[in-house]
Amino acid sequence: MMTERTNEQWLADLTGPQEAQTLALADLRERLQRGIFFYLSRERSDLSSLGNQDLTQMAEDLAQDATLRVLENLESFRGDSRFTTWATKIAVRVAISDLRRARYKDFRLDELTADDELLPFAANTSLNSTPPNPESAAERADVLKTISDSLRDSLTERQYQALEAVALRGVPLEVVAERMGTNRNALYKLVHDARRKLRGHLEAQGLSMDYIMKLFEN
Repeated sequence: MMTERTNEQWLADLTGPQEAQTLALADLRERLQRGIFFYLSRERSDLSSLGNQDLTQMAEDLAQDATLRVLENLESFRGDSRFTTWATKIAVRVAISDLRRARYKDFRLDELTADDELLPFAANTSLNSTPPNPESAAERADVLKTISDSLRDSLTERQYQALEAVALRGVPLEVVAERMGTNRNALYKLVHDARRKLRGHLEAQGLSMDYIMKLFEN
């Protein structure tokens, strides 16, 4: 049976003598496991095919990492909410991050080359809507070709891979950073610079972002 604690008691027990800390860690891990299981079973429709046993095992595994993450961030707890509420939010973020990483575990940068067509643009639902007339269809096709050419002409291979992975395919920053052997901050700057170069290249050809967005509106 888990012990009820105030915010102050949680902090004291988790940083206190070994006996109190051991009991508090066990209670915390169990609470986080429950919170993660609730999230996986109620909020993740993509996991609806999994049974309770599988979800329970996932929650147990994730609760281990979440407990460590909570301990690493104890100093950031300000007491604005219940400690368990704050800790559960951290646990859910751990679960979300882990599931996102699992989704892209087979993602490979070498599949993204500047010789590819700009498939993500063509697959986008707003860009894939039926144009109102043949003239609009032809205009859209010309602009898509210009964008695709600009990606190849204005960006380095590394900039192209980063921009397509993060901005067009939606791969998490941490996953792309790991594959590229860099960190989140460096990757963010790489994507930012790539966007700026692409925008400048397009504007030099008379294509503003406002024009492009309006052209592909539903």
